[in-house]
Parts: sequence; structure tokens; C-alpha cells
Amino acid sequence: MKRVCLPLALAGAALLTGCAGPKTMYGWDGYQPQVYQHFKGESPDQQIAEMEVSLQKISAKGVPVPPGFHAHLGMLYSMVGKQDQMAAQFEDEKKLFPESTAYMDFLLAKVKNGEKL
Repeated sequence: MKRVCLPLALAGAALLTGCAGPKTMYGWDGYQPQVYQHFKGESPDQQIAEMEVSLQKISAKGVPVPPGFHAHLGMLYSMVGKQDQMAAQFEDEKKLFPESTAYMDFLLAKVKNGEKL
């Protein structure tokens, strides 16, 4: 009897854990398609609107945004001339991902000097 129960129990456990699916570290809600749309030439205003909706959804789920989300949103704000919002997004990126500080500071310095990103 033990020879039959043990394999059945192991098979049941494997089946249950296989159905759970991977849990991601970040809330990717729409971010990857937005990056793709950016490279296809979609309107920055449309991308900003969609990314702001994604940001609200990610926040509502209580999961962190992925690396680069705020930086990408900041770049889009820069493209439409919203420098204050761009700077706020770059600062958010720096807070969440300190390893991005050097690059975010580089971009902020370029804008401060009147250069385009």
C-alpha cells in the first residue's frame, strides 16, 4: 500500500505546484508593449496616457514597477516638453533603482544645459 500511496502523493504535489505559474517580481502591466510602440513611432502623448494607466494598475496591485519604467516615462515627458514631470520621473527611477543614478543625473544635466534627449 505504501508503494502506491507515495508515488501518488508525489505526483499530486507536482501537479499542484506546476499549475501555480511563476510569480513575477515586478508589475509589468503594459510596459513591454509600450516600449515596442515607442520604437514603432507611436505618439508620445498616447504612450504617456497608456503608461500612466499602467502605473495606476501596478500601484493598485501593490507590486513595484519594473526597472526603467519611470525613466521611459520621463523620456516621453521630455519629448512633449514637460520637463518638470520628466525630472520627477527620473528622480523616482533613482529612488527605486539607485544603480540608475549616474545615468539619470547625466540625462538631467543634458536637459539643464539645454540639450535634447
